[in-house]
Amino acid sequence: MAKKETYFSKHKALIHGTTGNVSNPKINIKISEDAKAAFAEGKVLLIDKPLHWTSFDVVRKIRNSIQIKKVGHAGTLDPLATGLLIVCTGKFTKKINDYMAQQKEYTGSITLGATTPTYDLESEPENVKNFDAITLEMIHATVSNFLGEIEQLPPVYSAIKKEGVPLYQLARRGEAVTPEPRKIRIDEFEIVKVQLPVIYFRVVCSTGTYIRSLAQDFGQALGCGGYLSELRRTKIGDCKVEDAIGVDQFIQSLQ
Repeated sequence: MAKKETYFSKHKALIHGTTGNVSNPKINIKISEDAKAAFAEGKVLLIDKPLHWTSFDVVRKIRNSIQIKKVGHAGTLDPLATGLLIVCTGKFTKKINDYMAQQKEYTGSITLGATTPTYDLESEPENVKNFDAITLEMIHATVSNFLGEIEQLPPVYSAIKKEGVPLYQLARRGEAVTPEPRKIRIDEFEIVKVQLPVIYFRVVCSTGTYIRSLAQDFGQALGCGGYLSELRRTKIGDCKVEDAIGVDQFIQSLQ
């Protein structure tokens, strides 16, 4: 069963290079008062989130590095996703909702022939089915079912809250969880390459879209099941991942 809550502790050696207590990792960076004041006045940082990091890992690392408290991100990326994470500091945290409302672009892959409880690889594939009958024509025809405004059921293992408790916590307790469907919009859904059982895609969508759910629903529509096996966010509005920098690169720029 997926354990999203413990994902950070499970991968803390990958993130911080230590197996010790890293809840508040020590950052040995001397930053000038002028630099701190500039971050407090407000900056928008384009960060390329690494694999295995939670979005809050990035925020925490930057917050500790620039030594101000007011730091936030404009849209969560799951630990198994990489790509563009907009981080706002100081007074610019007021801009977060504006960025979150903007159109997003993702690239990634869907693996056919099985499903997972989390709709991605944070849990083990199950319900294995044969996908030999799936053709290119079927794949391209199925894409049209997901274009435009559609209703999407979010994953049970998500941070959406029910009475103040994240759904994934309820699911881990074995409680029955039924997320409410949401209206979302898929503006572009391009099949980039097919190497069965893997389908590579590019999606342009509205805020609130779960690409994990899109992968799950796409596999279900094909009749063989599917799950998200790779995801990278490439755009938020006019901001592009090509203009983003890694966390280490950002920290080095402070020195």
